[in-house]
Order: sequence, then structure tokens, then C-alpha cells
Amino acid sequence: MNFAKILFFVVACFAAFSVTSASPKWKLFKKIEKVGRNIRNGIIKAGPAVQVVGQASQIYKQG
Repeated sequence: MNFAKILFFVVACFAAFSVTSASPKWKLFKKIEKVGRNIRNGIIKAGPAVQVVGQASQIYKQG
């Protein structure tokens, strides 16, 4: 019973803070999104290089 009251209070506070315009901007989430985007772009750009290294290692093992 107490857990339900605490959970309701936490959810109500979160809802109140997310609705108000006086709350600070959530720049942290934008920074996390930017880091994720940079990692994704790095993996996409490194794809061809990884394929070349894989092909070179196969040629080295064969010959």
C-alpha cells in the first residue's frame, strides 16, 4: 500500500515537472542523442574499411 502511494507520488511529480515550462531544458538527452548519432555515423563510415581488412586477412591466410 505504501509502495503504491510512493509510486503514485513519484509519477505525479514527474508529470508535473515535465508539463511546466519553468523546468530546465533537457540538454543532457540531446547530448546523449548526439553521441549516439556520432557512434552510428562512425560505424557506417568504418564499414568499408572493416571489409577491406577482412578481405586482406583472408588473402594473407590463403597465400
